[in-house]
Amino acid sequence: MVKGFSESEVKKDKLIKEFKKEKKGLAGFLKGKKITYTLPGKKQINIFGSVVLVLNIILVLLVILYLNNQVFHDFIFNVGR
Repeated sequence: MVKGFSESEVKKDKLIKEFKKEKKGLAGFLKGKKITYTLPGKKQINIFGSVVLVLNIILVLLVILYLNNQVFHDFIFNVGR
């Protein structure tokens, strides 16, 4: 048995493609554009990595402060209401 499409299926696909509506909005705008993705450079990777590490350290310090300091715990509890 030969793999592929029969002639009738190919004709149906052509008819379906002809009746499709024009794309609107962002899809229509990007239709003719080529979008390329470039990998971030070493400097950009270092900046994002540093930001993530600093935010994680701040989160850990706030959790420790929340668990050990009753005044901070009450402040967070009251702000959350």
